[in-house]
Amino acid sequence: MPKIPRSKENDYTCEMAATRRSFISSQTKGSLDNVGQYSINPDSLPGNIENFIGAAQVPIGVAGPMLLDGVEARGEFYVPMATTEGTLVASYNRGMRLTNEAGGIQTTVIEDAMQRAPVFTFTDARAALAFGKWVTEHFSKIKAQAEQTTSVGKLTNIEQYAASKLRWLRFNFTCGDAAGQNMVSKATRHACQWILAQNIPGLEHFALAANLDTDKKHSFVNALHTRGKRVVAEVTIPAKLLKSIMNCTPEALFKQRQYSNMGAFMAGSVSNGAHFANGITAVFIACGQDVANVAESSAGYTYSEITSSGDYYFSITIPSLIVATYGGGTGLATQKECLDMLNCYGKGKVNKLAEIIAATVLCGELSLSSAIVADEWVSSHDTFGRNRP
Repeated sequence: MPKIPRSKENDYTCEMAATRRSFISSQTKGSLDNVGQYSINPDSLPGNIENFIGAAQVPIGVAGPMLLDGVEARGEFYVPMATTEGTLVASYNRGMRLTNEAGGIQTTVIEDAMQRAPVFTFTDARAALAFGKWVTEHFSKIKAQAEQTTSVGKLTNIEQYAASKLRWLRFNFTCGDAAGQNMVSKATRHACQWILAQNIPGLEHFALAANLDTDKKHSFVNALHTRGKRVVAEVTIPAKLLKSIMNCTPEALFKQRQYSNMGAFMAGSVSNGAHFANGITAVFIACGQDVANVAESSAGYTYSEITSSGDYYFSITIPSLIVATYGGGTGLATQKECLDMLNCYGKGKVNKLAEIIAATVLCGELSLSSAIVADEWVSSHDTFGRNRP
């Protein structure tokens, strides 16, 4: 088959995009008229896309205002959400109304780490064990080597995991306002090249990654030890508000929570939440995040109590929320506008964005669980979600 047209000199232009659309149309007999309508300047795309032909236009709605009492995110926010699922924005909007009237959501980023986990193979388990002790003794030198490649990334510690004659080193970095996967890959490689140059006894093989960092997939090690931001959102809802806005009681919600916990356990689910992925994906698309990170970011935990006064305490914890406010897709035109809507574009804003996303997830969890308890789930989708040709 013919190769896709490219220009070595000037590939990021409207003309080259049109040339590629024409080529694809001729090969597939399909129309790309709507794909070719976009406001993005192709000059801004190097580093974000290859073989550019146009844009996938996902509708963006807005939910809010959402009131936050966070460490970084304080005040009211209107949240952009990109989705094609009817009812989704309306449901999150309802949760935001409820939490606003309850006095707002408290949010806290409690841990921060991004990893690369190379594996070292030895002649036997004893050589691997000796290497592990050597790594602990030489951490300061390894740290200095890793940080030579970045002005932002800081190596905080190295976890070690062993099996047979293999030893994985899980390098943990903080990455400023970047998501950091590429940053930590480069830094870890540089440090490991220095390690390899030390002529470690018994070392047979090295690979920069061997699935223990579990990039772009959920894992229990990331759930326990954090990948990206570990963030908590929590709120206490007065019983009267639940009844007037959500048509249910704290007791009914708490009982449903127990049923859902058991169902998640029976299914072997990695999360006991209802639909973390809905809110996270919608904000990720709107705000220029790496959407594949939803695989890790959407696995989380819910927890609830009925207080001594009969109100409903509810919290969500996202242990591996991978977000950025600088670099990647955050600087592209529409994505930057959505980040600016939240005052979250640029340096010093990443924890604020993490708090906003966590609070958004909480609102969606409250709204959906209440709809199930009040038997409004199906009717709401019938009202807002029907769009069949």
